[in-house]
Amino acid sequence: MARGKVQLKRIENPVHRQVTFCKRRAGLLKKAKELSVLCDAEIGVFIFSAHGKLYELATKGTMQGLIERYMNHTNGSQPPEPRIDNQTLEVKEEVNRLKQEIEVLKGLRNALGGGGVEGIRTLDELDMLEKQLEIWICQVRSTKMKFMCEEIDALRNQELILKAANKYLHDKMEENICNTTNIEAVNITNCQYPLTIQDELFQLCT
Repeated sequence: MARGKVQLKRIENPVHRQVTFCKRRAGLLKKAKELSVLCDAEIGVFIFSAHGKLYELATKGTMQGLIERYMNHTNGSQPPEPRIDNQTLEVKEEVNRLKQEIEVLKGLRNALGGGGVEGIRTLDELDMLEKQLEIWICQVRSTKMKFMCEEIDALRNQELILKAANKYLHDKMEENICNTTNIEAVNITNCQYPLTIQDELFQLCT
């Protein structure tokens, strides 16, 4: 029965992954030994497991000897100097600018702490300090305006609530007054002792 094609992707099951690692590692080292014997080649193999364990093979001599031979073959152990491109220069310039701003901010901190601006020695530093102060003032004003707007909105909402409560109480009071007036009128109409005027007083008045 033909074996199915193995998909080259990470094995998710840790047990299966470890078993496959051991089998493939042993097969790789075996193939390296066979190649060294058949072709009289010097072979060195490094293998680091997922847990950081080192496995190595040197078919002839020692691994250190193979490494020294490799380094001599590549013209020394020092790697070639990396090429400095425009992006690297921009990063360095940005770092220098940030360092300068940090020094200015330190001077500003000392100035705000009562130490004055004696720590600032150049005109550029003073200009940068002035710009930074302007930025901070704008930020403070913006934050202040935001808080004031929020407070105004809260007062307006409170005003609407008070107006609604006042209207409710006013309507309730008018309703009570109307009910009281109606009750008094009914009591007068249903009175069992009507007003009587004596004849003599009536005649005097007439």
